[in-house]
Amino acid sequence: MDTTLELFGAVFGFLAVYFTIKQNIWCWYFGLIQVILYCFVFYTAKLYSDMILHFIYIFLQVFGWYNWKYGGSNQSALRVTLVTNATFWIGLSVVASLFLGYSMQSKTDASYPYADAFIMVASLVAQYLMIKKVVASWLFWIVVDVVGITIYCYKGLYFTTVLYVLFLIMAIIGYLEWKKAYNEEFAYERRT
Repeated sequence: MDTTLELFGAVFGFLAVYFTIKQNIWCWYFGLIQVILYCFVFYTAKLYSDMILHFIYIFLQVFGWYNWKYGGSNQSALRVTLVTNATFWIGLSVVASLFLGYSMQSKTDASYPYADAFIMVASLVAQYLMIKKVVASWLFWIVVDVVGITIYCYKGLYFTTVLYVLFLIMAIIGYLEWKKAYNEEFAYERRT
């Protein structure tokens, strides 16, 4: 395990989430560097679902940047919204995690195949909702972070464990900040 790669990935991951909380488009640039580094980290740790997730994230970083910049009405900047179908996203996360976990358990030497699969699936849901600037994306991240902290600690990925503790704190802050931003935008629209 190359701890230098893990350390740099953790630093860029921290910066990506910090700028996401601030709704700053730089989050996507820092995120791109982080996910590339973590493809290698998770491969060497035999967390294959996480590795696949970070490979997918490479493309989602570009999509996220574009969506935040041009995804609003009339190709304007995107604004924070609320989730409309939480039951669907939760159900999708559970079913897809079970399917992927079973596949990883039966076809690979993956460590913690079900928990790793859950991290992958719930992260994709959270990332999609974040790309769309949905407040509830942070709630998905909170759950992912709790599971991730446990798994990464057991695997000896200590920089990543610390990063996910920071991610957990930042996800709580992000939820509160985005909720506040949504309420302010909604209040402004009602006044005008």
